[in-house]
Amino acid sequence: MDPYGDHNRKILSPLDKVSMEEVAVSQVQESAVTDRPNELSELGTSLVEHLTDLRKQLIKSTVVFLFFFIIVFSSINFWFPYVTRGHELIILGPLEVIKFYMSISLALSLGLSLPFVSHFLWQFVKPGLNEKESRFIGFYSPAMLLLFIAGVAFGYFVVNPLSYQFLISMGSLNFNVMVSAQEYIRFLLMSTVPLGLLFEMPIVALFLAAIGILTAETMRKVRKWSYLIIAVLSAVITPPDFISQLLVMFPMILLYEISIYIVTFIERRRAKSEHIHILNETNE
Repeated sequence: MDPYGDHNRKILSPLDKVSMEEVAVSQVQESAVTDRPNELSELGTSLVEHLTDLRKQLIKSTVVFLFFFIIVFSSINFWFPYVTRGHELIILGPLEVIKFYMSISLALSLGLSLPFVSHFLWQFVKPGLNEKESRFIGFYSPAMLLLFIAGVAFGYFVVNPLSYQFLISMGSLNFNVMVSAQEYIRFLLMSTVPLGLLFEMPIVALFLAAIGILTAETMRKVRKWSYLIIAVLSAVITPPDFISQLLVMFPMILLYEISIYIVTFIERRRAKSEHIHILNETNE
């Protein structure tokens, strides 16, 4: 062992140590600056890929919608009896025929293309969801579509004919009733499409309960106010007669009660799973 070996070591002064620390910090900063463009480049690439995918799904949705629009418009005489139901309609100008046919074609093609559009949007959002979110949306998307169809069907088969006959009968007491084609299609859409949206209430309640915003207890506490809001909505979205309002209000109240039951079921299921998880941790 060399007793003079320590003389060969390099002795660092405090100033030298400080300078070495500064060099290390500067190297870290340089590496961070170097990595930042790479991160920005990857983020930009990912954003471009998402926008490209969204563009693809929108193009496919548009193509499907235009396909159904052309089919419906070219076969308008087939759909005409189902829309008018044998009612005698008048037109007030040459362009009103085109407006009437366009309104029918747009509404029917939108309804026929809705399942395909939902599928295309699902294909876009699916890669960005985790397993739980993917399972949730994948299970309830068909339910949303079925509820929308049920609401439109309820409006078409129940609300629209009853309210139309009531209003025509009331008007015929003092007036010669002549219904224009444009007013009729507007009345038909007003008594069907909003009901399809309102029938989504259980799914909306289920989603709010899943993210912790809504509870069954809260829905029970505001039940009276909710009924009042439902009555106001029924008066706003339906034709101006109390028959239509009652026909819409009672199913909405029933759906509200069903929503409370669904939220209660979800809460009990969640509490049960949490209890089982705590027991498993305790046993471990």
